Amino acid sequence: MTGPRLVLVYNADSGRFNALLDMAHKLFAPETYPCDLCAITHGVFREREAWARFVERLPLPVAYLHRDEFRARHPELSGEPLPLVLLEEQGAPPRILLGAREIAALDGLQALGQAIETRLGEAGS
Repeated sequence: MTGPRLVLVYNADSGRFNALLDMAHKLFAPETYPCDLCAITHGVFREREAWARFVERLPLPVAYLHRDEFRARHPELSGEPLPLVLLEEQGAPPRILLGAREIAALDGLQALGQAIETRLGEAGS
């Protein structure tokens, strides 16, 4: 990593089988789906176009981690409720920009984008 990056951590595990389970969950019981971040950024089958356009306009790269990948990479944060939006900067521990409660309180894609832009501004990125 050469510069800061935004990292979105989903409350779902990686892999094709888990992705299929997530799709089924979103289709048949969306109100109980455990990842508020994924519910905002993705439809049932793919990333929302409006989210992709937002990410393209950000001044820093965006990375995505699933729960299992995040816990392996950042065991020091394994007790943190998911999902999360982090700011990673070289040589520093990741900073939580948005926690699970804040994400759960957001009302859609526009609110998520505004919250990320506000927190990045506060972080000086």
